[in-house]
Amino acid sequence: MDLDSIKTFLDIARYGSFVSAAERLCVTQTAVSARIQKLENLLGCQLFVRNRGGCRLTVDGERFVVHATQLLQTWEAARRDLPMPVGCDNLLRIGGETSLCNPLMLEWIGALKDALPSHAIRSEIGSGPHLLRQLEDGELDAVLVYQPAYWPGHQVEQVLEEKLILVRAANPDPYVYIDWGEGFRQEHDSALPEKARAAVSFNLGPLALQYILGRGGSGYFRTRVVERYLACGLLQRVPKAPEFTYPTYLVYSRERDCASLQSAFETLRHVVRHSTDWSQRWNPVL
Repeated sequence: MDLDSIKTFLDIARYGSFVSAAERLCVTQTAVSARIQKLENLLGCQLFVRNRGGCRLTVDGERFVVHATQLLQTWEAARRDLPMPVGCDNLLRIGGETSLCNPLMLEWIGALKDALPSHAIRSEIGSGPHLLRQLEDGELDAVLVYQPAYWPGHQVEQVLEEKLILVRAANPDPYVYIDWGEGFRQEHDSALPEKARAAVSFNLGPLALQYILGRGGSGYFRTRVVERYLACGLLQRVPKAPEFTYPTYLVYSRERDCASLQSAFETLRHVVRHSTDWSQRWNPVL
């Protein structure tokens, strides 16, 4: 695998110039041209058309961008995964959406180290679409997301059923818009059009929660997350406010299913059943 040629190709495609690619890679233009010529000879097609302003991708070049990107991602994944840590004979790669990192992902990873002591655990936190793409590309074994993609070969299992409910602090202003994804946006803006344009908004639930706890306000949150705050009176549930369903799904590839994965999934189900504090409090020991 000629990674230098692939990186050079992607740099040219991104910046539209052999000159810019040479400057960024700290090599001569002659070296850049030689790398592209080598790629074109291997592929049997022309990747770029040069012009006075720089260059543009050919149709074949546009198609190769996808393959080149996947090749680099696969190589980077291999570098992360190899060699295996001492004392481990297998690797489990799991992902979760950002607002699930505490406590669900945190508790699942802790339980996995007890249930599968011979496995190394690599966790990824990110957006749902990005995690699903990593799963499709083989970079992850399983992901936890709010809006799954029902692609061929993927197994989708609902592991948690929650609601998004409207809560408020003692000072209920301002209304804080939390972006819980496309489905929520459509339902929320239809049910509450007067709140669709808020002065304060977040795309991360835990951050919005800390804002409201510290400065006041109101907003929609997952039921398990605010349960402790409601019980102790820090927050109040807004009566007669619309509620929205917000389930969490486990998605994995049926092709890569195995006994250790099923053991990991059973551990997840146990965590979901028995976990009690979802308040997303962070208490670091300094």
